[in-house]
Amino acid sequence: MLIDLERKPRAGSYLFFLILIAAVIFVIHAPLFHVPFFWDELGQFVPASLDLFQLGRWIPVTTVPNIHPPGLMAYLSLVWHLTGFSIETTRAAMLALASVGAFLTFLLAIRLGRGTSGFPAFTALIFLCLSPLFFAQAMLAQLDMPAMVLTVLALLLFLKNQMRRCALACVVLVMVKETGIAAPMVFGFWLLLERRWKEALLFTAPLIPLGVWVIALHRATGSWAGNEAFAAYNAAYSLNPVRFGFALLRRGYYLFVGTGHFVGTVALVYAMSLTDLFATRAWRVVGLFVAVQVVMVSLFGGAVLERYLLPVLPLLYIAFAVALSAMPGTWRTAKAVALMAFLLAANFVNPIYPFPLENNLAFVSFAGLQQRAARFVQNRYGAGEEIATAFPLANALRRPDFGYVTRPVEVREIENFQAASITALAEHPPAALVIFSTVWDPLGLLEHPPVANFLHSHYGYEPQVTRDQIASRLHMHMVARWLERGQWIEVYERNGSDRGVLKM
Repeated sequence: MLIDLERKPRAGSYLFFLILIAAVIFVIHAPLFHVPFFWDELGQFVPASLDLFQLGRWIPVTTVPNIHPPGLMAYLSLVWHLTGFSIETTRAAMLALASVGAFLTFLLAIRLGRGTSGFPAFTALIFLCLSPLFFAQAMLAQLDMPAMVLTVLALLLFLKNQMRRCALACVVLVMVKETGIAAPMVFGFWLLLERRWKEALLFTAPLIPLGVWVIALHRATGSWAGNEAFAAYNAAYSLNPVRFGFALLRRGYYLFVGTGHFVGTVALVYAMSLTDLFATRAWRVVGLFVAVQVVMVSLFGGAVLERYLLPVLPLLYIAFAVALSAMPGTWRTAKAVALMAFLLAANFVNPIYPFPLENNLAFVSFAGLQQRAARFVQNRYGAGEEIATAFPLANALRRPDFGYVTRPVEVREIENFQAASITALAEHPPAALVIFSTVWDPLGLLEHPPVANFLHSHYGYEPQVTRDQIASRLHMHMVARWLERGQWIEVYERNGSDRGVLKM
């Protein structure tokens, strides 16, 4: 065994194991290094990082600023200063963080699994690395993976009673993502309960740099959140009782049922009812943090994205692994293998209901389709010919940095592909219109009247326009279409064009 859990391993053993984990993570992601930037990467985080890298601007100017602190942007800017900017170096920078996160999860599992065998540590590590959410987010330049890494580090330091280091980790955490404030809140509250007043005071430190950032943001933009639309969508919008309740249901489903997690949940219920493995101070701290984090990202997050749960995902897998260790040998192995199989399959097999494409490898298909359409548009239309489309393709066409085009394309961005947005183009029709699937819904669940009415009432949902509606309202016909794993993208052109139709 690389690391003997029965006695304190040497630092060299830990370093070798970290390198081994990193090597595995890099190898299994190697075929995806070429994938262009996806969705919020090209909408927010990469342009904001480039503003810091190229212009020295901490508050972005080429994208709309918001409350997110500049920790990730500073990290990427530093990497690019050392290696040069490219999609590949960005992917490598994020995978390096993910590797550290996986290693820290292993160390935390050792601590939380004390009194059991070494089974939980290795099993939790495998669960995490197979998780489709972790696999996808490990390579994406977004906030939630580094927030996960720092959360696990902070929790590990807290449980080791290294409070100053823990508080410092929390400072960095909140400068990566503002909802990371959940961790120092929980730690400080717990220490107050234990009447450790001076140590509890340490966990007010993260408020200082976060406050400085918010003040700087307000001075530069006039808004405490960077822009009022962001604040309204991610705060006031989410406070609606129906939306908040639905968000909690989605969080609970993903954590304890979806992606094969029900296997671990059964083991967890079994262990909690028959053993005292979780009746410790450490697990109570973990449980409180998970509850606070889930509530916080449900209250402050208009888009109910599963990636917001990444900071609690390692803790969930450690709990599953510890619970499995309490089961009889045959059942333990069978359930562990079953959960691993479900997690592996979920990387490639989409659920039958709508879900964020960044939850598994569906995002690769989406980015690939967008890239093909972008290159078609770039080659087919010249300077002065305007292309109408929506985010994220609109951003992808404007900037070659994002990996879709080699020259900027003139874009008229529309809000969405609903009928009102398409009809508004009729007065001054563009040279072409590019539309694409934005929702995964293979069973047409969103078209059922009860579901459609609920989503319309509480989320403003409207279906996308049809091919016939585009033809009748804009007098356009389809000239190109691509399809991959149930996702599609289409290019429409004004009637009378003699350019021809792409043979598919």
